[in-house]
Amino acid sequence: MPAMSKTPSVRKVVMAYSGGLDTSVAVRWVAEKYGCEIVCFCSDIGQAEDLEAARAKALKVGAAKAVVRDQRLEFVRDFVWPALRGGAIYEGYYLLGTSLARPCIAKGMMDVVAEEGADAICHGATGKGNDQVRFELSSYALKPDVRVIAPWREWDLKGREDCIAYARAHDISISVTKEKPYSTDANLYHISYEGGILEDPWAEAPKGMWKLTVDPEDAPDAPRVVEIAFESGTPVAIDGERLDSVALLRRANEIAGEHGVGRVDIVENRFVGMKSRGCYETPGGTLFFHAHKAVESLTLDRQVLQLRDDLVPRYAQAVYNGFWFAPEREALQRLFDDIQRPVTGVARVKLYKGSVTVLGRKSPNSLYRQDVVTFEADDVYHQGDAEGFIKLHALRLRLAAQLAASGERTS
Repeated sequence: MPAMSKTPSVRKVVMAYSGGLDTSVAVRWVAEKYGCEIVCFCSDIGQAEDLEAARAKALKVGAAKAVVRDQRLEFVRDFVWPALRGGAIYEGYYLLGTSLARPCIAKGMMDVVAEEGADAICHGATGKGNDQVRFELSSYALKPDVRVIAPWREWDLKGREDCIAYARAHDISISVTKEKPYSTDANLYHISYEGGILEDPWAEAPKGMWKLTVDPEDAPDAPRVVEIAFESGTPVAIDGERLDSVALLRRANEIAGEHGVGRVDIVENRFVGMKSRGCYETPGGTLFFHAHKAVESLTLDRQVLQLRDDLVPRYAQAVYNGFWFAPEREALQRLFDDIQRPVTGVARVKLYKGSVTVLGRKSPNSLYRQDVVTFEADDVYHQGDAEGFIKLHALRLRLAAQLAASGERTS
């Protein structure tokens, strides 16, 4: 590769660094291209990786400094739980694990920018994906004048194989190979898999790919019944044991993962305009999602619940597209959190070979009245009142039918 001219307009850059292929190559490339000081930022959001090793690797490949920061509690408390309270799910399947992680990482990265007095940030997201948008929208919201360096939009490396070749040419150790080219991204909430052999939407995902969940076919033959407690829409306990947010999500991942719960394989619509195939594991999140809906069914007024559900796609789309710090997401969050105030109670669910089945639910704020709904005799509901109710709702249907029967209606 011919020598690249340096661009000295950047003095110090903070790079979101994972220790993986893209960001390791990016450190060396940015150092050569911009000739600036590089501070690598490694965020611990529960990805179960050796971040001290990543820090050492960052220094080895050219960073002047590497900062490791524990953001696990912040991630769960300030990003995962708010999305759960909002019932957020994208295109019917995706619980937004990566989408929630990016603004959290960006916030930590911008803290380091302030501490280091840096004038630019850098990320390893590709020019085809959503993460570039998420990182940059979040960064601009937090520091409007920050400069962004996105190597994938600048360098002449065309894909993963070029990156592998570049890494080998520059003696950068890597774990990705041509034989196993799909990309993974993990945090405490989920793991995502994409690219490589997964780019064919007809091809089945490799059985050995999944890390958080047992294959449902190999899950225990005996179901597991578990109780999840919520306070104002936020999970607080499993089987009566109160745990802090990080420990609670970790426990839920273990329990649900053991029973094969939480796998999805979807073709989704990226914000940048293309469809992509993604595989996601969100075991604990899937358990909480269903348990949460069970408690909501008891505690939320019908019209309030319908209003919230009408707005969920807009909320989920805002999060997916990278607008976590945008006023519309924050406004929706305030509404959703207000709606969640009565959502306190316990859901009892059964986990069995990949499925989640609600067995029961209870709440001190329950709107369910057995004396009202019973088919037995009661003094609360007068069944004859239903006749007028039905006729009023049928009026427009009857008028339309009469018009059609008269032959006067034109199509």
